[in-house]
Amino acid sequence: MNQDALETLRLHRNAPVPPRNPWPHRLLIGVAALALAGGVIFIQARKPLEVETARVTTAWPSQGLTLLNATGYVVADTKASVASKGTGRIEWLGVREGSMVKAGEVIARMENADIRAQLAQREASIESARAALAQAEAEHIDADFNFKRQQDLKAQGFVAQSAVDAAQNRARQALAAVAAQRAAIRAAEAAAAEVRVALDNTVIRAPFAGVVLTKQADVGDVVTPLSASTNSKAAVVTMADLSTLEIEADVSETSLARARVDQPVEIQLDALPGLRLAGHVSRIVPTVDRSRATVKFKIRFDEKDARVLPDMSARVAFLERVLKPEERTPRLAVNPAALVEGRAFVLSGDLAEARQVSTGKPLGELIEIRSGLKADELVILKPPARLETGSRVVEKKS
Repeated sequence: MNQDALETLRLHRNAPVPPRNPWPHRLLIGVAALALAGGVIFIQARKPLEVETARVTTAWPSQGLTLLNATGYVVADTKASVASKGTGRIEWLGVREGSMVKAGEVIARMENADIRAQLAQREASIESARAALAQAEAEHIDADFNFKRQQDLKAQGFVAQSAVDAAQNRARQALAAVAAQRAAIRAAEAAAAEVRVALDNTVIRAPFAGVVLTKQADVGDVVTPLSASTNSKAAVVTMADLSTLEIEADVSETSLARARVDQPVEIQLDALPGLRLAGHVSRIVPTVDRSRATVKFKIRFDEKDARVLPDMSARVAFLERVLKPEERTPRLAVNPAALVEGRAFVLSGDLAEARQVSTGKPLGELIEIRSGLKADELVILKPPARLETGSRVVEKKS
């Protein structure tokens, strides 16, 4: 092998390296970036949208006519704690909670044997006084007859003037004795009447027609007007006339300009949420609760319901005007934020479904739904622009 051939086979370490072509490498990087971006877009497209939701509910037309709201309780305008005017032990009780009673009906009786004995004694005293009166009247008749006879005898000269004077004095004394006995009878009758009152006080009667709400005492309990002793009772029962039920509602003094006497109201009872009753402002108590800055309003029911009971909590809506008959029924309603260009998106599972919706009048903070939605359905509030039917969504956690 010659020298030139060997030279061609030698490695030249310091010889310059020819430049490489960069485009294949850059192309690989670009393809990888596009693939990564496409994956991110694909993942984002498949990720559920976080949305806020609200439930389709029912609302009452009165919400759009409400000037202010207040809370209160049902009370009876005619209510009493029935007790005895005297002190004694109950021997009979004829009512219990829920009993209907008439005015004057006997509710309970107390032991009264001692008072009945006193009454018998007073009545005997009356009879004795009457007998004494009869005797005094007889003596008066005799004394008056004797006085007239002595006058006749004096006129004939058979007796002296002193005999006539003595007969006259006796007649006057007999007349005074009659007057005294009549006064004694009146005194005995007054004493008997006093005992009869005490006896009547042992019988406890209903002061008016109503319903027994609570029973504070039972047979064997001692009742006293002032409940002075430890185990005594001041009242036997508490009763009320349920026909006089009304609402006591507290209204902030800053809202008094929006309330007036005879103003129509709508009453909702917490115990009966589906019931709305019409009423009106009966009167305003002319004092302000300084600690709470409220004024007490008395609300009368224009409609009655047998399920309404004392001490139920109530909410009162003060209205602009009396509701029309067609405004007394609830309407389907939803938050206006769920509506976009006449559409609403209903949440069905984890998918959104677009619905065409027909709306009506505003109902307070809600709006009436005439068609397109059903009660209790979940709708999406402020639906995103890219939301469409079939989009996967998830409720945003509060």
